[in-house]
Amino acid sequence: MAFDQVKMLNQLRKAQNDLKKEIIEVESGDGAVVVQVTGELKVKSIKIDPAQVDLDDIAELEHWLEIAIRDGLAKAQEVAAEKMKPLMGGLGNLGL
Repeated sequence: MAFDQVKMLNQLRKAQNDLKKEIIEVESGDGAVVVQVTGELKVKSIKIDPAQVDLDDIAELEHWLEIAIRDGLAKAQEVAAEKMKPLMGGLGNLGL
């Protein structure tokens, strides 16, 4: 491999490692549900504020969970795309 290709692969690996450490936090239901998602699109944690949850309306809680997870994953995808964008142009030269 040429030096440029090795350099590009190293930059790609570094960006991927950085994404592992990136934490995106979103909330729904006015803070009733807080979800953290990593830059790798993995759910890291889900927190539910019991003071804001009506146990007689579990459908509402489920809806808040869906919203928070959906929004968290969408924001994490945006962060990942921004981090990887500068590297994408050079990947065509790597034969991947």
